[in-house]
Amino acid sequence: MKQRSYLALEDITVEFPTRGGTFCALDTINLSIDKGQFVALIGHSGCGKSTLLNAVAGLVKPTRGVIFLDGDVVDAPGPDRAVVFQDHSLLPWLTVEENVRLAVDKTSAGKSKGERKDWVMHNLDLVQMGHAAAKRPGELSGGMKQRVGIARAIAMNPRVLLMDEPFGALDALTRAALQDVVMELQARLNNTVLMITHDVDEAVLLADRVVMMTNGPAARIGEDRAVNIARPRNRLEAIDTADYADARHAVIHFLHERYRNPASLAA
Repeated sequence: MKQRSYLALEDITVEFPTRGGTFCALDTINLSIDKGQFVALIGHSGCGKSTLLNAVAGLVKPTRGVIFLDGDVVDAPGPDRAVVFQDHSLLPWLTVEENVRLAVDKTSAGKSKGERKDWVMHNLDLVQMGHAAAKRPGELSGGMKQRVGIARAIAMNPRVLLMDEPFGALDALTRAALQDVVMELQARLNNTVLMITHDVDEAVLLADRVVMMTNGPAARIGEDRAVNIARPRNRLEAIDTADYADARHAVIHFLHERYRNPASLAA
């Protein structure tokens, strides 16, 4: 019997019907992710990164191929895969605690009201937002809202955390602070994470592997680069290592080649 990784994408092709005919977004994607790995997806706009993430989330059905999570076929959305979007997607009429509680109530059958409240507060504390539990989203900064979005996702105790450019709309300092939060959570929780980013330094700093996509249409995986920096990671220590510099150089070189020669595809 075939031994699969924790998250396995096997021969994933995604096509969409258009007026001009069939559009192929992804062509024969094979990707294996071990439990506890942090994988960053990077590539130029239109290379199918979000389509790939949405397929893992169960929001897009592959035209061909199968996705397995811990041996189970992924064919629909489920609480075992939590998504953190670029837009925090918090309900403005609910408090911070109530927003996170919505996710907890959906995934904590059998727990008492008190246990659920404790779990909500535990996850808010993990992202340093316990002090704002009674506030509403309109009272929070962009970075604080995104912290709450992360708390809501991890409170579901998902088997895989999916992040779709979660810090793309934030200023540089807030982005760096949230990257540090994610590194701390990774060290504490050992999450399995698949994250989309356009930021090379973010990809190399956070991920165990950087998966680089070729240009679309019919995008494929062009290169899969390991980032050999020990965990837990410290930003200032990591960026001074040769492994960081080597991985960063490889990703920039790949992206530059695709920008300079858009028609090029990795075989």
